[in-house]
Amino acid sequence: MKSLLTKQLFCRREQQPSSGKMAANKTFNLNKLKPRSLTGKLLVAAASCCMLMAGNAAQAGGYTETKYPILLVHGFAGFDNLGGLIGYFHTIPYNLARSGAKVEVANVSFVHSSWDRGQQLEEYIDCLGYPKVNIMAHGQGAPTARVATHFNSCHVASVTSVAGVNKGSKVADIVRGVIPPNTPIEGGVDAIARAMGGLVDVLAGNSNPQDGMHALDALTTPDMLELNNDLEWKGVSPDNCETGEEEVWYGDDLVKFYSWTGKRAVTNLLDPSDAFLGVTSLVYGHERNDGFVSACSSKLGKVIGTHYAMNHLDAINHLFSVRSLWTNPVSLYRTQANRLKKAGL
Repeated sequence: MKSLLTKQLFCRREQQPSSGKMAANKTFNLNKLKPRSLTGKLLVAAASCCMLMAGNAAQAGGYTETKYPILLVHGFAGFDNLGGLIGYFHTIPYNLARSGAKVEVANVSFVHSSWDRGQQLEEYIDCLGYPKVNIMAHGQGAPTARVATHFNSCHVASVTSVAGVNKGSKVADIVRGVIPPNTPIEGGVDAIARAMGGLVDVLAGNSNPQDGMHALDALTTPDMLELNNDLEWKGVSPDNCETGEEEVWYGDDLVKFYSWTGKRAVTNLLDPSDAFLGVTSLVYGHERNDGFVSACSSKLGKVIGTHYAMNHLDAINHLFSVRSLWTNPVSLYRTQANRLKKAGL
């Protein structure tokens, strides 16, 4: 998606008092004017202020205009868009781009392991051809992005985890526990997940490998522990609910990590998905969670916040912007883009 900001340069010429025409070889210079009246002085001062403000605005660019493009990465059972009508990150690409950001939406498997999805993302980043990208990833997209960074750190400026499954999900633990391994039940669940992934691929115009059980396993606490060990816990703390490092070095490459998540499963009674997330949140008891991921599990790098009134789907502005009145997820993405811009990313 192209940046919506078009830079324009204006050149003002100094007026020749004799002919009333502009001198082609001179630049307009307010300092050379010597107004004789108070009104003239005020006009010159106002013009100077306007020119200074215009120059600063041109230099600053748009609110979300980051140095490197923003790459949005979907989570478990996700997609880029369906038929060009339904986007996984509902209205978020537009709201980032309208203030200057260049935005891409990744295309990886609907269901697969974080390791396999990460390798797909690595190749996707290479194909984009940018020097670096700022990744914003939701749910399983967070470990997916971390795997891609592990392999391709020279092309990643930052990773922002949004409700990321960085230490596993108790919901996934329970679901995996009730599906007996190596049984017809497991085979049936996997077949359904693969079929759904294939259908979504057709609707989205993609062609990705699918593996339902590998996807479910990847979200469990034991598998995330193994993945974090493989990734050397970069950006993630091995301690229970501590935060990881914001700045992480991969050889000579510096990558910045950020994260945020919500604390409520039920945020709007008009949203039908809230009922489902309200039930799944019960597995966490009194632990802060968004219906699928606990606040502690979501922490990666610099934690922007875990106090937001939103659930796991609100974090991507679904279902279709029906959310809490107290937290606008779109503003979180826009603010993060501005934060990256200020950091020179």
